[in-house]
Amino acid sequence: MLGPLVLTRGDKSVVIRASKAGLVLALLLARDQERVSVDDLVDELWGDHPPRSALTTLQTHVYHLRRMLANELDVPHPEQMLVTSPPGYFFATDGLELDVAKFSRLVEQGREFLHVGAYEQAHTTLVQAEALWQGPAFAGIPTGTALQGHVAYLHELRLGAVELCIRAQRRMSRHAQLIPQLRSLVAQHPLHEGFHAQLIDALSSCGRRAEALAAYRSLWRILDTELGVEPAPDVQRLHQQVLAGGHGCLTDAPAS
Repeated sequence: MLGPLVLTRGDKSVVIRASKAGLVLALLLARDQERVSVDDLVDELWGDHPPRSALTTLQTHVYHLRRMLANELDVPHPEQMLVTSPPGYFFATDGLELDVAKFSRLVEQGREFLHVGAYEQAHTTLVQAEALWQGPAFAGIPTGTALQGHVAYLHELRLGAVELCIRAQRRMSRHAQLIPQLRSLVAQHPLHEGFHAQLIDALSSCGRRAEALAAYRSLWRILDTELGVEPAPDVQRLHQQVLAGGHGCLTDAPAS
């Protein structure tokens, strides 16, 4: 799910293409073992304007998904994997490893390593977690309201993992190595003050005071133009420290 939607069984894989049936499967997987009602699926597929044939069409999508499981992945009893469970359906993931679950487990391990001061192990584990992403979550699948919400949730989890990984590298004083990554993150997420602050801190820690001050001015302009606000107080304090000629001293938020 962390990229294009792909199902793998043994040495067989199938990429789920953009379709209404793909959206049904994506939502069932996103809910992971949770029954999704017919009403919720119809709403996800057609919003406020379902066709009169919505129920029949949904059943057809389920039929085609089961055929795909049988024909492409050799699942012997696809109805036991994509299960009819009134008033809806669920996808039985018992015995399956979802990349989302593996990602969450690795991030939690990385957080624990960071908490006990095992920074090298934290960094290695969090890099492994990031490597599971092959693109935006559910890439290529048309999304309705519910799946959009889940995609946003996974995106926030990914950003949190990136921040933890950066924190581990800062604790190992790898400021210079962080600068290219932080410049890229700032460009991708211009309103994310945390990434800007990390960049200012890394530049200052490397003795690149002028660039650190320029990075702060860039953040100030972005926030003023886009939101009409100033940087957060902790970022302003970081700026004052750099202005005073000292190195940045960015305080990490508690790991959550």
